[in-house]
Amino acid sequence: MEINKVAVLGAGTMGAGIAQVCAQVGCDVALYDVDDERAGKGLSGIDRFLAKGVARGKVTEEDKAATLARVRPTSDLAGAVTGCDLVVEAAPESLELKRTIFRDVAAATPEHAILATNTSSLPISKIAADNPAAGRIVGMHFFNPVPLMKLLELVVGDATESGTTDAVRAFGERLGKEVITVRDAPGFASSRLGICLAMEAIRMVENEVASPEDIDRAMVFGYGHPMGPLRLTDLVGCDVRMAIAEHLAQSLDAPHFRPPELLRKMVAAGKLGKKTGAGFYSWEG
Repeated sequence: MEINKVAVLGAGTMGAGIAQVCAQVGCDVALYDVDDERAGKGLSGIDRFLAKGVARGKVTEEDKAATLARVRPTSDLAGAVTGCDLVVEAAPESLELKRTIFRDVAAATPEHAILATNTSSLPISKIAADNPAAGRIVGMHFFNPVPLMKLLELVVGDATESGTTDAVRAFGERLGKEVITVRDAPGFASSRLGICLAMEAIRMVENEVASPEDIDRAMVFGYGHPMGPLRLTDLVGCDVRMAIAEHLAQSLDAPHFRPPELLRKMVAAGKLGKKTGAGFYSWEG
């Protein structure tokens, strides 16, 4: 099937990035959030990101204007998803919240519409459980920042139909992504490896093995990672990564995923990373 009309549910950093890349390949995109202010901030974020691309000579003014014209911010969920070919949910990592969203969306979308979740760790099969559109539900795990990161992790649930998988893989390639396919196992491929590395890096800070900067430099210059695990944790959100780690520790009964006490203290103190101005690094200004 050809995907031309997309709804993205959640206008935060990830949702705005997903909306941007869909609009850049010519899709009409509804960018939904719970109120007009949040939806509008999502569009403003896309504007700022594209403006940086223009300043660097990576994006033309014409392409920027065309992309922005294809994105419609809205706080009307039913209006956002009506007639869509693809709905991508980018809401917070809560299983019950996502199940509720997908029940509502399944009732408001056409029968051909693919319903995708950007979850980085929650089971696709549980999100789709008891949903009449379970065969059309799939995981599309993008990476931050979405317009720059090449990977798209396609997660196939127990009920996901092969036609859904094929259509999403083709759309991911249309977006210019490298698409990998994984089964619906805890943490999929990327989060399972990434969270394990991050928790060990945090334990190293906790045990005063080295500074956050030097631990990150070890992975960047020693292993060729584009970014160290601690800086990445700040960008994703310390609270988000702690929640994923707790989920993996419980699901896999694996102690190496358990969040270190240092991370718990940071989250309790509101040091969540870039979004609060402080984490393993200072982000003020």
